[in-house]
Amino acid sequence: QVQLVESGGGLMQAGGSLRLSCAASGRTISSYIMGWFRQAPGKERELTAAITRSGGSTTYADSVKGRFTISRDNAKNMVYLQMNSLKPAATAVYYCAATSGVLLPTTPGMYRYWGQGTQVTVSS
Repeated sequence: QVQLVESGGGLMQAGGSLRLSCAASGRTISSYIMGWFRQAPGKERELTAAITRSGGSTTYADSVKGRFTISRDNAKNMVYLQMNSLKPAATAVYYCAATSGVLLPTTPGMYRYWGQGTQVTVSS
């Protein structure tokens, strides 16, 4: 079992940047596909980005392509989400998640382990 703790959220003006971090413990994340999801008030949780075990492949929501970058450091048991050119629509709670599947799942139900989330608020 792996435990996930997110950090790095906060209040940012539109156009700014934030870097979210996800610290894992309990097991090495090299065993897992990792993802970042977000949930805005009144909306369903949705995939922001996901990355394969080696980091060789990634997938992004269309709304963040070219602005957000997911990365991982298996040696440090860390996953990151660099968010640039932030827009107010990015305001949400961001969750780190892990799955032992073999593809890059895009639905929340395919991820077994979740962090508590970190709030990101982008003001216009």
